[in-house]
Amino acid sequence: MPSLIELLCQVVGAANVLTEPADVAPFVTDWRGRYRGAALCVVRPADRAEVAEVVRACLAANTPIVPQGGNTSLCGAATPDGEGRAVVVNLTRLRHILAVDAQNNTITVEAGCTLAAVQEAAQAVGRLFPLALASEGTCQIGGNLSTNAGGVQVLRYGNTRELTLGLEVVLPNGEIWNGLRGLRKDNTGYDLKHLFIGAEGTLGVITAAVLKLFPLPQRRMTCWLSLASPRAAVELLNAAKSAFDAQLTAFELVSEIALALVLKNIPNSVRPVAAGGWYVLAEFSDAAPEKVESWLAGMLESGLLSDAVLAQSETQAGKLWALRENISEAQKIEGVSIKHDIAVPVSAIGEFLERAGAVLTRAFPGIRVVAFGHVGDGNLHYNLSRPDTRENALLIDDQAAVNRLVHDIVHALNGSISAEHGIGQLKREELLRYKSPVEMQLMRSIKQALDPRSLMNPGKIL
Repeated sequence: MPSLIELLCQVVGAANVLTEPADVAPFVTDWRGRYRGAALCVVRPADRAEVAEVVRACLAANTPIVPQGGNTSLCGAATPDGEGRAVVVNLTRLRHILAVDAQNNTITVEAGCTLAAVQEAAQAVGRLFPLALASEGTCQIGGNLSTNAGGVQVLRYGNTRELTLGLEVVLPNGEIWNGLRGLRKDNTGYDLKHLFIGAEGTLGVITAAVLKLFPLPQRRMTCWLSLASPRAAVELLNAAKSAFDAQLTAFELVSEIALALVLKNIPNSVRPVAAGGWYVLAEFSDAAPEKVESWLAGMLESGLLSDAVLAQSETQAGKLWALRENISEAQKIEGVSIKHDIAVPVSAIGEFLERAGAVLTRAFPGIRVVAFGHVGDGNLHYNLSRPDTRENALLIDDQAAVNRLVHDIVHALNGSISAEHGIGQLKREELLRYKSPVEMQLMRSIKQALDPRSLMNPGKIL
């Protein structure tokens, strides 16, 4: 009998089965460098039929499968374990735009398309695909779907789940489920696509999707605002929503500590206003410029804002967005940090930051809190480190205790320990503490029904 690797070579071609350690290495290391695994090989199928054949071959050999897109996961969700038994199925070659229906406001794409490529294809027909992430040039639609990615425009358009009408999935038994329907209404039983969105590749391999498009905004206004506190930011958010409703498309919170890291580590970064405690990066789409300017003037006069900069060109707007989008890269340059991707009710953002900051400062003197995120939907990236390398290493060793302090406060505020990055390997054990036994059993039942051998991305979520 031919070996599994020989079979996979027959399916996808020998050039697309990587076995040499140097070739495999980039696919078994996560973006943050926190997880390094091993794999029998990396397979790069070209279409859904090849994906299905690969899955069937792995099933026959009782070999685990790790689906992988752009490998930009922040929680080790696309990294195999260290045993070296798994086959990494990388979907980069599935990168075709299959259909664009401007009148139906939909686009059908393969899972290996980068987010930027989908945005560009939509823009070419005068439409907007609103999912927007810092990693959009690298991350792929399959990964966005598998983690239910959020990004900076959830406030107006929702998570990836809300942007998805249909999916095509290769199931763990190698069968293909074709649910590529561009319908807003389809009440014919269970809505199966939601099983796979956010499942991190544990229930099947997403190979294509039908996504929603929206009218392309004719004008965007971007501003950088300085204010006293996160509580003031929430008050400002509600004032902006009352004044602009759906024209408010982004509302990002940035701490001075987060901004300082960008200014220090990212070349050509420029401080937009005088140093303060907290900032908001807000974007308005198709709002009258005079209305935005008048509203900002009123907020400054009321004292809710202490300073404001309104971008006068796309270049200036891009520079303001770069300050927000480069925070993660600046942190990576600075060193390892303990990252949290939490969500609380918008009304509880101020309380969370105050309580968590006080508790952590008492427990870990000298801790540096880098807080930023999507205040418009209650999702904060709450990252912790120490400036000194040796002291930071000691803090990283205490990660379990740090996580417990942060997550207990999140749970007490009826929040979530994972808002948009997923569970992966990073929060697998934490999930057991904060999900009820009933929820965990329901999740295990679904996994058992679809993947009884637990070969699909094992060790992630469950």
